[in-house]
Amino acid sequence: MSILEVRDLTVTFPGGIQAVRGVSYDVAQGEVLGIVGESGSGKSVTSLAIMGLLPQNAVVSGSVKLHGQELLGMDEGELTRVRGKAISMIFQDPLSAFTPVYTIGDQIAEAVRVHQKVGKDKAAKRAVELLDLVGIPHPDVRAKAFPHEFSGGMRQRAMIAMAIANDPDLLICDEPTTALDVTIQAQVLEVLKTAQAETGAGIVMITHDLGVIAGMADRVLVMYAGRPVEQGVVDDIYYRPRMPYTMGLLASIPRVDGEQDTLVPIEGNPPSPAALPPGCPFAPRCPMHIDACDDEEPPLTQIGGGRYVACIRSREIEHKGMTGADVFPVPVIPPSDVARVPREERETVLELDNLVRHYPLMKGAVFKRRVGTVHAVDGITFDIAEGETLALVGESGCGKTTTLQQIMQLTPPQSGRVVVLGKDSSKLDKAARKALRGDLQIVFQDPMAALDPRMPVGDIIAEPLRAHGRKNVPQRVAELLTLVGLAPEHAERYPQQFSGGQRQRIGIARALALEPKLIVLDEPVSALDVSIQAGVINLLEELKNRLGLSYLFVAHDLAVVRHLADRVAVMYLGRIAEIGAVENVYDRPAHPYTQALLSAIPLPDPEMERSRKRILLEGDLPSPADPPSGCRFRTRCPKFARLSEAEKRRCVDEEPSVARLARAKDHGAACHYAEEIEVITASEHQEEQ
Repeated sequence: MSILEVRDLTVTFPGGIQAVRGVSYDVAQGEVLGIVGESGSGKSVTSLAIMGLLPQNAVVSGSVKLHGQELLGMDEGELTRVRGKAISMIFQDPLSAFTPVYTIGDQIAEAVRVHQKVGKDKAAKRAVELLDLVGIPHPDVRAKAFPHEFSGGMRQRAMIAMAIANDPDLLICDEPTTALDVTIQAQVLEVLKTAQAETGAGIVMITHDLGVIAGMADRVLVMYAGRPVEQGVVDDIYYRPRMPYTMGLLASIPRVDGEQDTLVPIEGNPPSPAALPPGCPFAPRCPMHIDACDDEEPPLTQIGGGRYVACIRSREIEHKGMTGADVFPVPVIPPSDVARVPREERETVLELDNLVRHYPLMKGAVFKRRVGTVHAVDGITFDIAEGETLALVGESGCGKTTTLQQIMQLTPPQSGRVVVLGKDSSKLDKAARKALRGDLQIVFQDPMAALDPRMPVGDIIAEPLRAHGRKNVPQRVAELLTLVGLAPEHAERYPQQFSGGQRQRIGIARALALEPKLIVLDEPVSALDVSIQAGVINLLEELKNRLGLSYLFVAHDLAVVRHLADRVAVMYLGRIAEIGAVENVYDRPAHPYTQALLSAIPLPDPEMERSRKRILLEGDLPSPADPPSGCRFRTRCPKFARLSEAEKRRCVDEEPSVARLARAKDHGAACHYAEEIEVITASEHQEEQ
């Protein structure tokens, strides 16, 4: 029997803009329904409409029944009694969902007391039990902390604790792991599974991460332009998709196991709800588009086996056994000439030698005094060869951004050396520094924040050219726009008139303006939908090969890194834990931290996800102001608990340095007991053997 029944749900905003257009689905007890789609497809608006949390100017029609009781049109008092008790929601940003002036324990206890007739003491005790259930260490102490004193992962776990406080029948999770590191994401997903086992609740999981859905969901609903376009059990959707949009989404996902070579992007952008095309909304982006697609919008039709598809060519896709690579053109990226030259014979474009960056930890408002030191970067060494991409990866707070800043400033480091294109940054004067900046450029994470909204795109790209006294600026701007896949006439438009992927292409064009040799990429695709992300990744790869560029790629998405990088350096608490060629580090990681990172990354493959063994890390990253003695990873290391007392003592007393491993020439790990194992595709059965 269904817990939730949604029928023909429609949400209209002022101006006649239909953000949701006839969504219908059921959720049974203990079932997980995954809802996926690009930004603007109506996923979150649908969930907010169910919860009754949309603004008053939104017009909601259709039917939403919870245990047969209609929620639409219910008065606010009655709806308040249902929300949090029978149905709960886990929001994307837990910091904005918690009240900053009350402790975490008080807020969870309040959620208990609103729906249960219990005293303050009993509610407070229940709050501690819930924090313990979701894996927060020292729950009695942490219950007295305020939201800002929790890390992102701990806040999300506290949000889950609040959501399950009253044993709800239905949990709606709106992108619950989007802003989290992959290790914390794995912990949160494990907590969600524990919460579901504890409460027996049905779950609606809204996300753009198809790897998360593959491992969590029983059924999948794919949304596009405000309505469902495909629905079915998870294995059917992933292995036998029948809608070109679903096929495109799956083909564009970077896989950490390296199963596909070139990513397949979906060209174009989702339509605006205010200006939908005639007929099928996906037709302008669909390679299988025919004239009949423009006649009318295809309804969601049952094709058997609990499958529903909104495409007039779905039968043809099924009969021909077509895949995403058959439907969408696979880009051909020409190989690099530089890559044919052995690495040791190429010029070194960037060299870091024992780089150190510490910050003083100060206390006091009027009379400040130093009370400690933040060890942001604590002695790292690596180099980048011509035509090579080195990825710097690790959890938030590991020192990636500080390393990037130290390189970009071109100023003398606190300790160690930074050598850019053969020039030591500590020996540069002002003129030499300006000249070198032409060869060292950066592409930022948020393209909208990096582009001045008051300037047309042509002026933004021309700015570095004019600053360095270059000639033929308009001609060069047109060349750059064409190079990154945009039209020269786009130079007259402003940044806000472009989509996220197009804005990132503009940022790349600006970085290429002075023909640099080294580009720093700071999370360049993390803010983009997976379909748009694939196009930008392919563009970066093509530009590197064509122009002989070198990249320092700072990222937390290890699946993207596998596609773009030649070598990878894994950072932990200001130190390098493991470094080497991508295939060596990914296929046979030797450091326990790298093994945990790779095992935590979800794969868009339901069968593999169901059988994989996760290495879950306990707790959060220690403070860089007080790193552990000896090996910095030992406080979270799964291997540490299995060592003998003598071996543990060595980990506590002696800090390991990066040592080359015997099996591969370009592979080193900073672990006293490094052991190369396969973790990406390892299943429970394989581990036992």
